[in-house]
Amino acid sequence: MVSLDAVNPVSPAFRAAVSEAITAFLDGQATTLEAIHPATAPLLQRARVFTDGGKRLRPSFCAWAYAAVADTSDLPDAVVRAAASLDVLHVSALMHDDVMDASDYRRGVPAAHRQFEGDHRSEAWRGDPEQFGRAGAILLGDLLLVWSEEMYRRSGLDADQLERGRPHLEAVRTEVTAGQYLDVLAQARDPYALSRTPEGREHLSELTRTVVTWKSASYTIRRPLLLGAALAGASDAQLDALTAFAQPLGRAFQYRDDVLGIYGDEALTGKDSGEDLRVGKLTLLAAEAFGRASEADATELAGLFGDPELDAAGITRARAIIDGSGAKQAVEDEIDREFGHAMAALEAADLSDDGRAGLAALAHLAVRRDF
Repeated sequence: MVSLDAVNPVSPAFRAAVSEAITAFLDGQATTLEAIHPATAPLLQRARVFTDGGKRLRPSFCAWAYAAVADTSDLPDAVVRAAASLDVLHVSALMHDDVMDASDYRRGVPAAHRQFEGDHRSEAWRGDPEQFGRAGAILLGDLLLVWSEEMYRRSGLDADQLERGRPHLEAVRTEVTAGQYLDVLAQARDPYALSRTPEGREHLSELTRTVVTWKSASYTIRRPLLLGAALAGASDAQLDALTAFAQPLGRAFQYRDDVLGIYGDEALTGKDSGEDLRVGKLTLLAAEAFGRASEADATELAGLFGDPELDAAGITRARAIIDGSGAKQAVEDEIDREFGHAMAALEAADLSDDGRAGLAALAHLAVRRDF
């Protein structure tokens, strides 16, 4: 059992409990993989690397929703394990996401597909190292997805709790996958071309917001909250109130992530701050920049956006265009609006006082961050 602290909603004790739960589960998988074949060892080794750390926000939202409904700060071990399974699910999505985005790094180390590619190169195996790397990372992501469900099922929750939580886990897997496809679809659109007409700008804005709602807001905050609340026996009214809190907060969280993707400190984010520009990542920030920039600036930005060879000078220039267009401030204003809606919904929710305080602190941590 671990006790939650509203002053420090992702406390060292809670983070340690989540890490211990994941480590114990992966330890149990080692025998299974070894029995299949020793050559599967890199799968487990990389599962350990990428599940070790992170912000632990999804388990935290799950845990605090449980606490807010159950009116307790003491979290049973079974609930900790169920909450921790959300981070295993999260890392499964990251493995796939890094392949689709051709990202080189994740959490300060080479992305999984780059590590598998390195295995191929160091052993001088037959075939294309990059293709091998992508295949390895996809399979690792698939394995972690399977393991996330298994970890939840074996968490120690009673049968009624498992059944109450099941619809939310089923929904989040569908929602994040569909949201990811919508993101892939969005990346195939030309933001410069769309931004040249009012209709195109409206479509661009709607597309990016839809992706954020389903790929990020529901997956990161709403479903973890609803899972934790359901495990505690929440009423329909409580689930509705938590949804009203979660959706705007989830959007604000992702918009903050998008700003950090271009302006973040790499030492804090563990990610190359120029990467979103080099891959031409279509986010609300990018959509706003193309829609608000002058014709000359939008044309210049189009030449920089998505250039895989973009250097430091090009990144600086792209940031200057985005700043000058007013897009960064517009996104910051939207973050503030969404955050305000979320906090108003939280204040009105029928939850314990300590639970509401913990969720409020967690919301600030999710949105008012530089990492």
